[in-house]
Amino acid sequence: MSTTEHDERYRAISAKDTRFDGQFVTAVRSTRIYCRPSCPARTPKPENVTFYPTSAAAHEAGYRACKRCLPEAAPGSPAWNLRGDAAARAMRLIAAGVVEQEGVPGLARRLGYSPRHLTRLLTHELGAGPLALARAHRAHTARMLLVGTDLPISEVAFSAGFTSIRQCNDTIREVFQMTPGDLRATRRVGAPAAHDGMQGAIDLLLPHRTPMDAAGVFAWMDARALPGVETATPTSFARHLRMPGGPAHFEIRQTEEGQLRLRAKVTRLGDLAPLVSTARRLFDLDSDPQAVDEALSAHPELAPLVSAMPGIRVPGAADPHEMLIRAMVGQQITVAAARTALTSLAEQLGERLPDGGLLFPTMAAIAEHGAEVLRGPAARIRAITGAAAALADGSLTLTVGDDAPTQRAALLAMPGIGPWTADYVRMRVIGDPDVFLPGDVAVRAGAAASGLPADPASLTAWAARIAPWRSYLTAHLWRAAPARPVRRARTASKESS
Repeated sequence: MSTTEHDERYRAISAKDTRFDGQFVTAVRSTRIYCRPSCPARTPKPENVTFYPTSAAAHEAGYRACKRCLPEAAPGSPAWNLRGDAAARAMRLIAAGVVEQEGVPGLARRLGYSPRHLTRLLTHELGAGPLALARAHRAHTARMLLVGTDLPISEVAFSAGFTSIRQCNDTIREVFQMTPGDLRATRRVGAPAAHDGMQGAIDLLLPHRTPMDAAGVFAWMDARALPGVETATPTSFARHLRMPGGPAHFEIRQTEEGQLRLRAKVTRLGDLAPLVSTARRLFDLDSDPQAVDEALSAHPELAPLVSAMPGIRVPGAADPHEMLIRAMVGQQITVAAARTALTSLAEQLGERLPDGGLLFPTMAAIAEHGAEVLRGPAARIRAITGAAAALADGSLTLTVGDDAPTQRAALLAMPGIGPWTADYVRMRVIGDPDVFLPGDVAVRAGAAASGLPADPASLTAWAARIAPWRSYLTAHLWRAAPARPVRRARTASKESS
């Protein structure tokens, strides 16, 4: 780490700046403890401090988590979306539970490396290998469940991804220097219980940086919710989702205090941690809104938009495959028309659950029967069913850990998928913060209303100054578009899914 970077981070911990929580940890050599940047403890001397990019790296170096500031409870680092390298992709896949499901060889295979080379790469970049990073993620999940729910410790162990209760106990003792029982005793009074008394059900706080435009995300979800699959209100969003272990259901709701809480029910306990990661991506909860707002508001044309909508988020995707189908169906039609078409697709080809809920159709079902349900130009229907077939047989892969240029090239190689769809999917699935959609009619309308160039070429050139936050510029321009129907040429596209 350069002297300048060390000094910048030391200034952040001296100021107890919460904005940096989750972006790095502070290890103190005199105490052998690592903390979040905003830890209220006395700031250590500069010569006693080492900064690590992850808690796993600090732990591997022999440090233990601070019992006062609980660094594992901080929001996740925005770096894993801002960066597109192998280390960032690995972190997204680890959070999605790939190591628990496929082991380190599976993670390495997805990233295109051998397990040995991936271990060397991550150790060099992040200070810990894939096993240590996954172990730290499991410890974080276990702490979250111990202090946030009343799940039995045995269920916490398997929900966090541990293979045994003993492994969970040993890891918690090593990372936190506390037993699971001691850690649970630190929970605040009145913490929610596992709701409905059902196995695999949780109710958790979702930490995030402020400001947070939760109302905007809920409104986005409400406009696109598919009956049976999803339910949205001005302060909540719920949906059924297919997970590796079976059907799951989750709800994200905003409390009167402005907090976001996750209520979830899974078929298999091991799906809880990946589901929490999915919920965080869906609401873009690891974003750094202060950095985004500062960068955008530095431009006079955008300052009024940021002032009116601080902490704007770019919604993610609950399921990458579903996201592609929704984007393809939504090409060149309105949000309402896309919702109608997708509702029909879900009702006719989706899986009905015992509680009356509905799972979005599998790619195999869409490939086989989509042509019987979908309406519109034959070429577009063939493109949708063809993409579904490619996803079903594995000839097209689409995951949160994809390399962005490779994913875009693979999508553009598919018949019927153009730049708007490929870029929109990249924005929603990977969480790439620097995607701009100049051909989108709503974006151009919002640009015109905000005093920016409205033609795609000029708008693209102007937007270059906003890098690496162009996805958030896109979100602001969507919101700034006049609330009226827009008729457009068939070559244009509009955000729909």
